[in-house]
Amino acid sequence: MSTQQDLFTPTLPEKQSLRTGARLWLPKRVLFTPDALEEPFGQQIYERISQLHLPIEVLKSNRLTGLRGADERETYRNAKNTLAVVKAPPGAFRLQPIPPSADWQMNLAEGCPAHCQYCYLAGSLQGPPVTRVYANLPQMLANTASYEQPGKLTTFEVSCYTDVIGIEHLTGSLAECIQYFASRPETQLRFVTKYNQVDSLLNLSHNGRTRARVSLNAEPIVRRLEGGTASLDARIRALRELALPREQGGGAYPVGVVLAPIMPIPDWRTYYTDLLDRLAIALDFDCDLTVEFITHRFTPGSKDVLMEWYPNTSLEMNEADRAQKRNKFGGVKYVYEPDDMKRLKEFFYTEWRNRFPNAPIMYWT
Repeated sequence: MSTQQDLFTPTLPEKQSLRTGARLWLPKRVLFTPDALEEPFGQQIYERISQLHLPIEVLKSNRLTGLRGADERETYRNAKNTLAVVKAPPGAFRLQPIPPSADWQMNLAEGCPAHCQYCYLAGSLQGPPVTRVYANLPQMLANTASYEQPGKLTTFEVSCYTDVIGIEHLTGSLAECIQYFASRPETQLRFVTKYNQVDSLLNLSHNGRTRARVSLNAEPIVRRLEGGTASLDARIRALRELALPREQGGGAYPVGVVLAPIMPIPDWRTYYTDLLDRLAIALDFDCDLTVEFITHRFTPGSKDVLMEWYPNTSLEMNEADRAQKRNKFGGVKYVYEPDDMKRLKEFFYTEWRNRFPNAPIMYWT
């Protein structure tokens, strides 16, 4: 099995994370388009951001301009420090199916404040990676009713293109979604985060219709490849808080673990065993828990973008050590070789079931 010796050394896992909770993201520049401020929810976001005393600029038109720097690195830095509050375009109301993650993808924002060096948004979003938040979210939520399937649970994923907790203190968008779906029988909202600021969600009335998922990984991957995010311990604590019953101070949410992206780093069995042990200690009570396993993969386009964003990265993206996987449109992804995938899958399925026999494995990819 290929490893990443240039990035990780085979040491025993650290018992304490070197970072704790993630810092709240406070963008250096906040842009509002005029049409966003015509929306009542856009006005709510404006008030939230004003209370944080962040610099706000109301644009003269509904186009975002002036985002590019002298080169790609400067463009990346500028974009990652910018929040734009805009009105979602008509295309955002045409939801796309995204099995196996959920039935439908609904984006409350696009762009993310984190600095993950394997970022799956690279090559997926057009233009500089500015975080764009939608001011017409209530209309987008109402639109989901037309996608519900009577007599069947319909699931909606809202964190494909952003980290919803990473921006929640600025927008309140996730709380808006949770409270909307609480009133929709036979639906489930799904989100995933690498952040730990979940206190504002714990007292919301969700009626069990939101599955709160936390993205976890081996300690060295969290520390070295997931810049700006919460430590592994902080994420596990946040997951526990979300899952705990209300009488114990928790949110009583159905919860989930997204273990991604799995990488065969040196001594990977030791690191991932440690992660699962820490998770089992934290979730030492009955809760509605699921898991999704996602191995690392990349496309030629995403690799090019990531190398521009993180030119000094040591992330392994060697096509010669990978197998090709093609989609129905002829696009190529580079994934681990079949024998490597088999060993990884056998390990994770066995170790998960040993600790969480009643928590279903949703999928492996």
